[in-house]
Amino acid sequence: MSRTATSSAPLFRMPAEWEPHEATWLAWPHHRGDWPGKFPPIPWVYAEIVRHLHTREKVYLLVNDAKAEATVRRILKQNAVDLEQVRFFHVPTDRVWIRDYGPIAARNSAGKRTLLHWQFHAWAKYDNWHADTAVPEQIAHEVKLPLRRPKRKGKRIVLEGGSIDVDGEGTLLTTEECLLSDVQERNPGLSREDYEAIFAEYLGIAKVLWLGNGIAGDDTHGHVDDLARFVAPGKVVLAVEGNAADSNYRPLQENLDRLRTMKDARGRKLEVIPLPMPAPIVFAGQRLPASYANFYIANGKVLVPTFNDVQDRKALGILAECFPHHEVVGIHAVDLVWGLGTLHCMTQQLIH
Repeated sequence: MSRTATSSAPLFRMPAEWEPHEATWLAWPHHRGDWPGKFPPIPWVYAEIVRHLHTREKVYLLVNDAKAEATVRRILKQNAVDLEQVRFFHVPTDRVWIRDYGPIAARNSAGKRTLLHWQFHAWAKYDNWHADTAVPEQIAHEVKLPLRRPKRKGKRIVLEGGSIDVDGEGTLLTTEECLLSDVQERNPGLSREDYEAIFAEYLGIAKVLWLGNGIAGDDTHGHVDDLARFVAPGKVVLAVEGNAADSNYRPLQENLDRLRTMKDARGRKLEVIPLPMPAPIVFAGQRLPASYANFYIANGKVLVPTFNDVQDRKALGILAECFPHHEVVGIHAVDLVWGLGTLHCMTQQLIH
């Protein structure tokens, strides 16, 4: 279902991810409990990601303290990272998923950058989130940008960055499972219309495209960045499952049916590009949220999670066609996804 938001003039506009960045925010991994039994390779995966990003834009890296910074510097040097392109911030975090707790950068009506500080409660699943929810204020102080805390009906709004995706021209993708179900109690009492008004006011959204459910194994209950992503105005890639016996098959087909009937904020019928799913990845009896849709768009480069799967090459080819002016790079994510997230979950762009 798609809806057109009705609101007064928006206060802000959230640019699309492919618009120019000043930098990419990352939080260095340190919470071993997010990768039980698999933590040792994770810092090296992060170093590989920094190595790819720093050739295209600055990397703004959160570390807990000076001791952690010294360790990270050694790891990055071993991976041929030019540390002149990395800026370290001593900002304590609980975990690495800065897409969900970091500030969303938007432009106000005068075109000036503003950071939006949405409330974060660790998906109503974990107790250790108080450091994470303080990150936007600390970041705003460090980079000297104004900070705004979105509210509705007098209450702060809980919203994770991975739950939305925008085209920069007034259209937003999200899921009913994430925002409208009662499973995670993000914002009790808020309706579909309330969310649409919030998105209109704070993100400049004129049209919300509501999908149904997210993928199996998603710890966040339906984040759209594992499911469907804008790759250009009017153009969306959507994860699809070819195996009718897989639990993802029916929900993803239903989302495909929805998207094919939708138009964006400018009245364009969406071009929907199917993106395959890898074979299920199960570790310690748990289905993991492995999806090629969790890619990250940097300046001139797209980083795509890969899973040692026969579909890796096909997914990389599809995204290369979607981004003909970008270098599309696969990042091995079989260990990373054990933390229940991959590349998009761990990054947050700071617009230029």
